[in-house]
Amino acid sequence: MSRRKIGFWYRLAAVIAKPALLTFFKRDWRGVEHIPREGGFIVAVNHNSYLDPLSYAHYQYNTGRVPRFLAKNSLFGSGFVGAVMRGTGQIPVYRESTDAVGAFRAAVEAVNQGECVAFYPEGTLTRDPDLWPMEGKTGAARVALLTRAPVIPVAQWGAHEAVPPYARSRRVRLFPRKTLRVQAGPPVDLSRFYGKELTSEVLRGATDTIMDAVTAQLAEVRGEPAPAERYDQRKAAARARAARRTAERGRGAPAAEEENA
Repeated sequence: MSRRKIGFWYRLAAVIAKPALLTFFKRDWRGVEHIPREGGFIVAVNHNSYLDPLSYAHYQYNTGRVPRFLAKNSLFGSGFVGAVMRGTGQIPVYRESTDAVGAFRAAVEAVNQGECVAFYPEGTLTRDPDLWPMEGKTGAARVALLTRAPVIPVAQWGAHEAVPPYARSRRVRLFPRKTLRVQAGPPVDLSRFYGKELTSEVLRGATDTIMDAVTAQLAEVRGEPAPAERYDQRKAAARARAARRTAERGRGAPAAEEENA
């Protein structure tokens, strides 16, 4: 099988979502020529809004190649949303479980069968203060090296203006109409990693190469240079913990001095 057919559930989702997307948003779509017409491939996309999956699915749906996203398993339960997730062939990820390996196995199988699997390599909405891509997780690289399928870097920008990430208020800001910008770039060259054992160093190197390509596309869309160093959530959390400990010691110092007086 060279490509996944657009079945009933995907068409139903499009009938529900497309009118709203066309009504409330303008579109700036670029690089569609980089989406392969045949064969399996992987898409790596940056993530800065809960609206991103709808925006990207709309972009790619119009090419005739529908993506299969990796999504948290809780979305696959009973009810209409679960039915749509299952019916459109999305791939459940079981976080904090050994079943996470099963998600990558399903992704490898899908790519080998000629389908598109879309990854948000950051694994969550970016925490970068300026919404640049963070350090990526290695799942997309692992699937890419196991299948040697093309990896298409994609940048999204604009959805965050309507649905801000981690906003205290869940208010959606539809007006004035926002522009959803999506740009795909040429395949990432991972050939230097082929044939190597999938060590943590190899997976990290391939992941960084993929994230560099995604960031380069976003810099072009935004029309500004990307930061020299990607935001690392673990390092930022460690710095925050160290700052809290320093502040706590500082608050305790006067009391200790008073006691010793």
